[in-house]
Amino acid sequence: MRTGAGAARTEGGAARRLRTALAAAGGALALLAVASGCGLKSGSPMVDDVVPGSIGTGLPLKGASLTVTSKNFSENIILGQMVGLVFKAAGAEVLDRTNLPGSISAREAIVKGDADAMYDYTGTAWITYLGHSKPIVDPQAQWRAVRDADLAHGVTWLPQSTLDNTYSLGISQANNAKYHLKTLSDVAALAKKDPSAVTICVENEFASREDGLPGMEKAYGMSIPAGNIQKMDAGIIYTQVSKSDSCLLGEVFTTDGRIQAMHLATVQDDRHFFPNYNAAPVLHSKTYAKYPAIAGLLDPLSAKLTTQVARELNAKVDVDGEDPHDVALAWLVREGFIKKG
Repeated sequence: MRTGAGAARTEGGAARRLRTALAAAGGALALLAVASGCGLKSGSPMVDDVVPGSIGTGLPLKGASLTVTSKNFSENIILGQMVGLVFKAAGAEVLDRTNLPGSISAREAIVKGDADAMYDYTGTAWITYLGHSKPIVDPQAQWRAVRDADLAHGVTWLPQSTLDNTYSLGISQANNAKYHLKTLSDVAALAKKDPSAVTICVENEFASREDGLPGMEKAYGMSIPAGNIQKMDAGIIYTQVSKSDSCLLGEVFTTDGRIQAMHLATVQDDRHFFPNYNAAPVLHSKTYAKYPAIAGLLDPLSAKLTTQVARELNAKVDVDGEDPHDVALAWLVREGFIKKG
């Protein structure tokens, strides 16, 4: 969403990996350069005995040999496993190459055709891959802009889900019983009225990026004293916000399972400062041209994926310690998309 990848999620979080892709691009591309000599064919065949449920009837992918990939955090691995299992149930032979390091590695695998399908995020594509500095506020408009622009790179975007893995600020439900913070505008008002009350815990990167704390303060007209800002690892932020008085608020990611598990509330970005990071299936365009039935397999899946569903599935991995493959399989079976053979 798994041993190593689950730990990676705890250490950094999904949205941070999306936002740090540019910084990691050099190293990731170097890795790709080394791996390209063998065609990026490492991975494991999916051997699950699964058959069609509500999707995949008639085995539209029978005879196909497809590779699925993902980035290396819990949520994206879960989504990558879902894609592979759906393809498998529809008759394909599937190579599992999920858990690649960072956004750039997985992206390049799709662009080059070393992988056929994954779930990616519209905000990552618009800002990191396509190089735009300002997000598009309307989620559908951003998806359409990404879809249209990425065709030139040999990448096809299918319709997005409402799953939006973006930044937010979290607060313990106990503390919010006192402050009643529903929006970032409420936080700005509290910071102006009582500056000492607004203490915030963030990652180092969020504290310095224009799409992080500095930009948020500008957008909302707030000024948080430097002494009220603590910098720490993402995993510690959740604990600090939940169990201590050192952080009234903390940087969180909207689909993180720890929000629910640690009884946190999130405040609404009412001025739409943070980009939309909606998850959508991304395909190597030549693969889609050869197997257009993929849209009919993945569109129903995306229609069911919401931010709340992602929180629940991520929690199973990051809080309960379950394997992301098992989490993906159980959800697909429960929703009736596929059946165990």
